[in-house]
Amino acid sequence: MRRRILIVGGARSGKSDLAQRLAAEMGKEVLFVATAAAGDEEMRRRIEKHRSARPPSWRTLEAESGLASRLPEEVGRAEVVIIDCITLLVSNLIGDGDEAPDSLEARVMAEIGALIELMEQSPASFIIVSNEVGLGLVPPNPLGRAYRDALGRANQMLARHANEVYMMVAGIPLKLKGDATG
Repeated sequence: MRRRILIVGGARSGKSDLAQRLAAEMGKEVLFVATAAAGDEEMRRRIEKHRSARPPSWRTLEAESGLASRLPEEVGRAEVVIIDCITLLVSNLIGDGDEAPDSLEARVMAEIGALIELMEQSPASFIIVSNEVGLGLVPPNPLGRAYRDALGRANQMLARHANEVYMMVAGIPLKLKGDATG
């Protein structure tokens, strides 16, 4: 059975570890979709650390945006697709925020809508990782607020279409929605 799993939580809460454990249990053919952009040396080191933590048999697609247009040809024989993470995808889409907040959010919603449509058509299971950024302080600037709002709405859309949702807290997965049978 196809599974649609959303894993949300704070930074360093264990989201990626849970996603990788679930994927390893669900299938041998895994496609890992990484959305991080190596904008500086510290981020390059983080990306390399994440790469080395994945099994060598997993295929990797590095895509900063346009997932719905790039994934159909990449999914191939994949039984499981991990997208890690929506947080960075939304950041990549918003960029430097030189547009009105409504335009930025519309771009994010279009990307997430296309991704959901792709997941509904694909025979593969999907595990999606995203941060929950709405539990902290209100960002002090318009771009920060636009980012928080767009990511929050993206997470809501993904959660509605997922048959399982987990919230990671201190390395502990809390099931919010569904079970393995949907």
